[in-house]
Amino acid sequence: MCTRQGPGNGCNFLLLPVCNCLTMFSGPLRCLHKLSRRHLSSQTLDDWIASPKHAIMLDTLHPERLTDMYITLPTRDGVQRQPFLWPRRSQPLGYGHHMAFFHKHVPESLLRPDATDGDFGPPEPFTRRMWAGGRMTWNQETPLLIGEKVEATSWVNSVEKKGFEKGNPMVFVNNKIEYLMIGRADPSLVEERTHVYLCGPQEKSGPREVKGIPTTKDFSFKYKPTLTTLFRFSAITWNAHHIHLDKEYAVGHEGYPERLVHGPLTALMLLETLVYHFPRAQLMEFNYRARNPLIVGRPLVINGRRLDQSVFTLWCEDELDGTVGMTGQVQVQLP
Repeated sequence: MCTRQGPGNGCNFLLLPVCNCLTMFSGPLRCLHKLSRRHLSSQTLDDWIASPKHAIMLDTLHPERLTDMYITLPTRDGVQRQPFLWPRRSQPLGYGHHMAFFHKHVPESLLRPDATDGDFGPPEPFTRRMWAGGRMTWNQETPLLIGEKVEATSWVNSVEKKGFEKGNPMVFVNNKIEYLMIGRADPSLVEERTHVYLCGPQEKSGPREVKGIPTTKDFSFKYKPTLTTLFRFSAITWNAHHIHLDKEYAVGHEGYPERLVHGPLTALMLLETLVYHFPRAQLMEFNYRARNPLIVGRPLVINGRRLDQSVFTLWCEDELDGTVGMTGQVQVQLP
């Protein structure tokens, strides 16, 4: 059993049995890429899938840390039409702003080669992680409040293997997290995060076409994520993934033209854009999916269209070439 617990910036992290030996075995499953051929016993992966993976984190929703997030988000930094508003204790936490908290304090020596944590990740050679999508469901009866102490319980909800029979194996890991304010009986937020794990760099074939995008929009928000944006968001979310910070890694190892915008940042900007235009909306559920990588330094536009009284569809696209990076749908209650 591997346990790790310790304080840091108001957050305690306890990891229950999730450790697995990352060893290489020869076997029937092949992972092919341009640099090497690796083999992995299917039993090794299946044993990892069957093993329990569970973690509990405690954190306090400090307004000081939220200030760092506010000044990073172009919807809240006070530059555009809305003035900068300081986060205040006892106010409801903004939608998606829990990302600034509940950091896993993993020693640098235990990070994976791409600087991601491997606590909930499959064994080698599935070491290349990408954010695939997720879901957030809010309990409006007990919203998270700024300044309160919160317990986050996470576990691996499901694991799915894809592409193994075609020689392009991928492992999709769905992590479910419940956020419960201390002293409350019901979670204020239930979240699912889906990551896809690959064996190595994949051949780039250009942006994928995304079908079903509305031909008209009701509202939009434009912004350009810069290197400073990526650095600040990485710091706020305790995300050291090289693909956001290291150009040599992103270009030479991953095969992208530049560093990539964080998937969680794009998801947060979808929510921010909706709240920016409908500040009194009460969000109930948010489903989103990453479609294509988005590149740092390129102008992006978040578009939204109202489907009916309670459902909005949102998408983020590159303003220069129209590449759709992420799509999402939000269920709301409007006054």
